[in-house]
Amino acid sequence: MRAAVFPETGPASVLRLVDRDLPLAAAGEVRVRIVLSAVNPTDTGTRAGRGVPDGVAPPRVPNQDGAGVVDALGEGVSDLEPGDRVWVWDAGYGRANGTAQEYLVLPRHQVVRMNDDVPFEVGADLGIPALTAHRCLTLVADGPARLAPGALDGRTVLVAGGAGAVGNAAIQLAKWAGATVLTTVSSKEKAALALAAGADAVIDYREEDVAARVRELSPGGPHVIVEVNTANLDLDLDVIAPGGNIAIYVGGKFSVPSFKAMLKNVSLDFVLTYTTSPEEKANAVAAVAEAANAGAFRVGEEAGLPIIRFPLDRVAEAHEAVENHAVGKVVIEVTAP
Repeated sequence: MRAAVFPETGPASVLRLVDRDLPLAAAGEVRVRIVLSAVNPTDTGTRAGRGVPDGVAPPRVPNQDGAGVVDALGEGVSDLEPGDRVWVWDAGYGRANGTAQEYLVLPRHQVVRMNDDVPFEVGADLGIPALTAHRCLTLVADGPARLAPGALDGRTVLVAGGAGAVGNAAIQLAKWAGATVLTTVSSKEKAALALAAGADAVIDYREEDVAARVRELSPGGPHVIVEVNTANLDLDLDVIAPGGNIAIYVGGKFSVPSFKAMLKNVSLDFVLTYTTSPEEKANAVAAVAEAANAGAFRVGEEAGLPIIRFPLDRVAEAHEAVENHAVGKVVIEVTAP
């Protein structure tokens, strides 16, 4: 089988296409034929040597997320069948084999069945972005541990960067759960994408006074803020509702105006989906799977997330596209659907 490998960390040019033996599914495992492998910033970071440390050294196959078809079942796996459409999560975290290869073996719990009408493009986008979004949306003290229809009824969510992959997932998940969703973007083009994703209101932070606009749209303030930029913390504390939560899912350094946060009894949480607890991860996977099978997740420009495709033999270009901040979801076509 074909696999993309980086024998050492470095720029995208270190990626090589090699032939490997077909892996066997051991007890409790599932072999998946990968149709689409998704590329996230965390994947390019791992390849470059600045990713989340997981104790695994090169050579490695990159990419955490993907979608495909069940190919073989290990002993004891009885609730899936060959041919089932599935998505996978954290495929390359703590192991050397990610989704940029034709066949991949994973423990059963990391292989999630999806309905036959769910596109592979949706499945490939459900790992890092959607699981991160779910955790961000469930951190507020009096909120749900697991999203479901109606779980966020009456609540307002502010999503920073609504045209990004996590921002898009957060908008769609929050709307599915019943929230009113506001989002910020940096251009008219990105505003159109965020509206297509389902946001109730979009604020162009380069053209508008964000704080004034948020107060106009949500006088009591958003209950949850999904934050992609640590530089926004002052603004977030200005507009957030008393008792609200700010969830930050990017790295960075900043100072906290603690008295401002204290006045509102605001909580601030940092989110990395890899290291959430087993219960938190199980809740996220279950909710995201339910939402996907209900048709709540959509992709493509008409859904606010353009799909940017590369064949497997151009895996380095796919990684470079993410590093160059491509707007949309970068996927690698590994095998035919």
